[in-house]
Amino acid sequence: MEKEALISIQQVCTHYNIAVSFFDSLQEYGLIEVVTVEEVQFIPVNKIKELEKIWHMHDELEINLPGIEAITHLLQQMESMQEELNRLRNSLNRYREE
Repeated sequence: MEKEALISIQQVCTHYNIAVSFFDSLQEYGLIEVVTVEEVQFIPVNKIKELEKIWHMHDELEINLPGIEAITHLLQQMESMQEELNRLRNSLNRYREE
């Protein structure tokens, strides 16, 4: 992974006013990917939006990390099912056109 595609956890914590320990918990639950480069922890920039959703659920909706883990898992399943549905619709449309 390129260093340009990473942002330090310290920067994220400062910007969003999040405790560094929160990232440890997120990593324990497998909710966020943390990359360590020269003893500095980073997250991929493309995961910031996902982090914002997790933080919103935790801070504003007061959902605990096991709940967030379950919600995240269900959302991933729904996304996978939606992709499968779209694939099947496309296949069906091809058969209708023949």
